[in-house]
Amino acid sequence: MENEQGSRSAGGRLIFWNVMTLDGFFEAKNKWEIDFHNSVWGEELEQFSTEQLQSCSALVFGRVTYDGMASYWKAETGEIADFMNTLRKIVCSRTLKQADWANTTILNGDVAEEIASLKQRSEKNMYVFGSADLSSTLMQHGLIDEYRICLAPVVLGAGTPLFKVRPERMMMKLLEARPLKTGGVILRYQPVKD
Repeated sequence: MENEQGSRSAGGRLIFWNVMTLDGFFEAKNKWEIDFHNSVWGEELEQFSTEQLQSCSALVFGRVTYDGMASYWKAETGEIADFMNTLRKIVCSRTLKQADWANTTILNGDVAEEIASLKQRSEKNMYVFGSADLSSTLMQHGLIDEYRICLAPVVLGAGTPLFKVRPERMMMKLLEARPLKTGGVILRYQPVKD
């Protein structure tokens, strides 16, 4: 299988996708306070979202993000909702016992090991949406192949940071910077491996 840089790789890639404010937050002070997403949403971001979902084998969530996404998307209709509701979902949780969102698998063992195994067996990309705590764990294990962030032209002043404190620096290589008519910018980065 070829990745976007043209080299051969085994399995699929794990892609981190989020909307983030200029001051680094992915939600405001309260859980699911993400109305700033409206500042970047438009035809271009909708098309980008559809393209991502078409290249996707599974969506990966932590428990909190899964609960919020499930409660929202199960009631929605339209092209993106159809993708979200029919795609395979993987929720990483030690406490969730059953899931009622279609096509959901619960992983409750060693998350890094299980995600690495899923990546190896996948022929398409898997996406992590939201899920800052889970993403931090996946980052520590070097499992995220690409970071896609839509930078929103908003300064919240406070909120939940997208990136957690890390013991070491991580360098990134810019793959693309795509400005949107809404004032947002889609940034694509690849981690630089030592």
